[in-house]
Amino acid sequence: MTDITFAPRRRPLWRLFIAPALLLIAAVAWTAFWLYAASQVDVKADAWRAHEAQSGRVYDCAKRSVAGYPFRLEVRCDGATVSLMSQTAGQAAAQTSVTAQLGEILVVAQVYDPKLLIAEFTAPATISDRGGQPLMAVNWSKARASVVGLPDVPQRASVVFDDPEVDRFNSSVQAPLARAKHIELHGRFAEASTADHPVIETVLRIERGSLQEVHPLLTEPFDAEVRITLSGLKDFSPKPWPERFREIQAAGGHAEIVQSRIQQGDLIAVAAGTLGLSAQGRLDGELQMTVTGLEKVIPALGIDKMLDEGVPQATLDRVAPGVRTQDVNNLLGALDRAIPGLGKVVKQNANVGVAAGINALGKEAVLEGKKARSFPLRFVDGTVFLGPLKVGQIPPLF
Repeated sequence: MTDITFAPRRRPLWRLFIAPALLLIAAVAWTAFWLYAASQVDVKADAWRAHEAQSGRVYDCAKRSVAGYPFRLEVRCDGATVSLMSQTAGQAAAQTSVTAQLGEILVVAQVYDPKLLIAEFTAPATISDRGGQPLMAVNWSKARASVVGLPDVPQRASVVFDDPEVDRFNSSVQAPLARAKHIELHGRFAEASTADHPVIETVLRIERGSLQEVHPLLTEPFDAEVRITLSGLKDFSPKPWPERFREIQAAGGHAEIVQSRIQQGDLIAVAAGTLGLSAQGRLDGELQMTVTGLEKVIPALGIDKMLDEGVPQATLDRVAPGVRTQDVNNLLGALDRAIPGLGKVVKQNANVGVAAGINALGKEAVLEGKKARSFPLRFVDGTVFLGPLKVGQIPPLF
């Protein structure tokens, strides 16, 4: 029997190049897509800048570049400036503006998810007035933001700062104005929100925050968390904030303080309630507060110092409107003449008396296992009342 050997069948070589060719075509197509997306960055950025400019917020870059190939779009803005015009209440608002200058803003988007933007901001920033005079210097260790939903109306947004510091310029000297370990602000549309009646849910968290020149209670470090639901918005068409606040007031909108908590040492305060706007653009409403360590609040209001200094009328009006300074001084002097030292005793016990007065208006409560008092914090056309005491004045929003 004869053995027959067949030569192996040779496969066409071109089949070996199919996979590499397809990969090359895909790479060329993806590169073309990325280059097109990168070319649209300037178009979208300019459209967004024009939209914001109508609201009195002008953004600009000394130099803008796009990188991140192959899977990301990284837009770098060097020499960034933000000018805010007509964002405050008052007749001169249209003639005033402030400009913030910072070194760099980096915005990153994934090519496959362009509606999610993540931004990082490089410190420091300088805030100047219309004439270029520095007003404040702002610094931080890390700052970042994220927005979901662009270029349409954002559905969700967050801003986070680590170690923010704000200093004000007094001539050429910088003085501390605000400090914090960590600040974050989150906002999103509520589930019941509609296109013609949007409702916004926001959360603000502050760790180890402090403010100078605002109120004595805020100079010591505090932690805070506030949850707010804002209603009364009509749309998100471009407009300055005073105009938007005016629309909210006209629509009967309000800010519902769903939950808030502030802690400063042994002092803990929680509050909930609703705040609206008066026809003059000032806060109106009431929050129900529960406070532990109330005895620490009274000295911070300055009542003992007020009595020791002879009770200036301006100071007295701040904490006890309607009471005349002459009447208080005459009373303390008469007590000293009748029984030497009695006026001093009254001064020393003034804070105890005021605390007792607030306690009488409120009711006993327990907060986080500690004895507390519950009472209203009222806002009357911008004036803030803690029980019977006037403790602050908030400027109008439009």
